[in-house]
Amino acid sequence: MALPGLTIGQAAKAAGVTRKAMRVYEARGLLPAAERTEAGYRLYDQHDVELLTFIRRARTLGLHLDDIRDVLAIRNGGTPPCATVRDLLDDRIAEIDTTVAELLALRKTLAETRQRADDCTDDQPVTVFCGIIEDS
Repeated sequence: MALPGLTIGQAAKAAGVTRKAMRVYEARGLLPAAERTEAGYRLYDQHDVELLTFIRRARTLGLHLDDIRDVLAIRNGGTPPCATVRDLLDDRIAEIDTTVAELLALRKTLAETRQRADDCTDDQPVTVFCGIIEDS
């Protein structure tokens, strides 16, 4: 393994993540604790950058940090994590399908409410907050 030598900013830039994300990944156990200089600065090596890049790519696919940690644990145990990743991707697809269906239902409700809103006037009694919302 190469000697550590990258600061948190340099490693973050090389991997395309933020320094804050790196601290979160370390706190959540995805990134091992960094070596530190006598002054307390974190130091990273090329392996850390590769790991951060992997985490960034997995996050881009919508995988949750706990899922990524599980994948890394499987891989670090010497087993290819492909079956687990396939299952995780299937789960994310299902989550997205559910979210899309919920958003489409909300859009339909909003469009119907907006259409009824044309009949609403501002001469309603003051005891009513807003007839458009209360009637939906």
